[in-house]
Amino acid sequence: MTDSLGVADANPLRQSLPRTRVPEPCAVVLFGVTGDLTHRKLVPALYHLALGGNLPSECAIVGFARRDWTDEQLRSELEKSLSKGAGPDFAEAWPEFANRIAFVSGTFDDPAGYARLKERLDQLDATYGTRGNRLYYLAVSPEYFSTIIDHLGKAGLVYPSQQDSPWSRVVIEKPFGHDLASARALNRDISQVLDESQVYRIDHYLGKETVQNILALRFGNAIFEPIWNRRHVASVQITVAEELGMAGGRGGYYDTSGALRDMVQNHLMQLLCLVAMEPPVDLSADAVRNERVKVLDALPKWTAEDVDKYVVRGQYTAGSIQGKDVPGYLEEKGVKPDSRTETYVALRVTLDNWRWAGVPFYLRTAKRLPKRASEIAIQFRQPPTQMFEVEADEADGANLLILRIQPNEGASLAFQAKVPGSRRRLQEVRMDFRYGTAFATPPPEAYERLLLDVMLGDPTLYTRTDAVESAWRFCTTILDAWNREGAPPPVPYPAGTWGPDSAEKLVEGDGVTWRRV
Repeated sequence: MTDSLGVADANPLRQSLPRTRVPEPCAVVLFGVTGDLTHRKLVPALYHLALGGNLPSECAIVGFARRDWTDEQLRSELEKSLSKGAGPDFAEAWPEFANRIAFVSGTFDDPAGYARLKERLDQLDATYGTRGNRLYYLAVSPEYFSTIIDHLGKAGLVYPSQQDSPWSRVVIEKPFGHDLASARALNRDISQVLDESQVYRIDHYLGKETVQNILALRFGNAIFEPIWNRRHVASVQITVAEELGMAGGRGGYYDTSGALRDMVQNHLMQLLCLVAMEPPVDLSADAVRNERVKVLDALPKWTAEDVDKYVVRGQYTAGSIQGKDVPGYLEEKGVKPDSRTETYVALRVTLDNWRWAGVPFYLRTAKRLPKRASEIAIQFRQPPTQMFEVEADEADGANLLILRIQPNEGASLAFQAKVPGSRRRLQEVRMDFRYGTAFATPPPEAYERLLLDVMLGDPTLYTRTDAVESAWRFCTTILDAWNREGAPPPVPYPAGTWGPDSAEKLVEGDGVTWRRV
């Protein structure tokens, strides 16, 4: 099978996005092109989109950074990154892809740099036929978001959203603010230059096929929707576990963020929305995003005392993971020795709406747990009477739907079946679905889908202003409670364990235990 670069697909086992979704010609401008995100995710995603025939031939990629580089120097650096995981046809495919890449030098607050960028983009319109369409990706530190957008507007690099053509769109990486006030301020800054339809706030979790499959599972199968409510669901657990600590010198950044800002406010809130949302009237962007926002608006209005009761925050100490000794959080490079930053968060929340009233949702994320895993577990209610012999530990795992986001992407349904023999004894069994087995190919990378959607002008998988502010409204209440005078510090837990004992106490009142994913 060949692609738009004229070579065989470098990885025939890799699942490509549908070829029919080819966007209009455009220039993709990467702010922060020398950074880690660009090298690890963005350029590989663009390369694979081109390889799979999902980028138009009239497409250019422009890197913007302060280094005094030429086009060739940028191409050389990107070639080093891409070649590490590329297939055998990389040497043949790379030259044509590299010809699309250009570099513009400038700092984020220098008007002269934006003038050079505008001049170069005009040249690329003439050379590659990009027709004035622009995608700006802000792969930079959050403090530069407002600055870059302001300069884009002043330099005439973005157009009014009412224009049918050409178009200009801006992708903003997380974190989008660090609390409700800063998120609102950033939204105000952006609205001075861009219309909401031009703003794409990215959460890469929503680009994962297994996350998108939540909607397909719920609304594409009539067997689930009738029981997807408080009458039949006993509880829901959402877990995003990481075994890594502060690798790659992340300690300095993480110490200003913490698990609540880094994971709960965005990733876990979005997973909660997909599990709990009402059926949209259709799959249009506004219809889907409207329902997601309603879930966030149904989150409880907690007091500081509620936070103490329903939220556990922890911080890992020295321990062992897979037989290897690892340092505690306070011993990590870049972390303040007296830091109160949380590396573990567990929450018990209920939603104030008709469908889910009284059903506990347990959200958990942490660093330095025994393994890396993300899953959603929907525990359905047990039968009202027990007519069969069931061992106590066997009954706990049945009537359970597990959606595995990573690794081993897929889903499994646990139920009871009779054990062969004369006794009426039940045993838990599972029906299992795995993406790699069912479709014989691994799903495409999240950034491929998300970048393609921006070029197509489809914001379904992106977060809207009201959703950002609703999520921050809930999380800021927790942050304020933690920062109040006399608030208890994070509870310690040894690295390589499943978290502090207080997290078990958080759920045991409901007769629940945390899953060991």
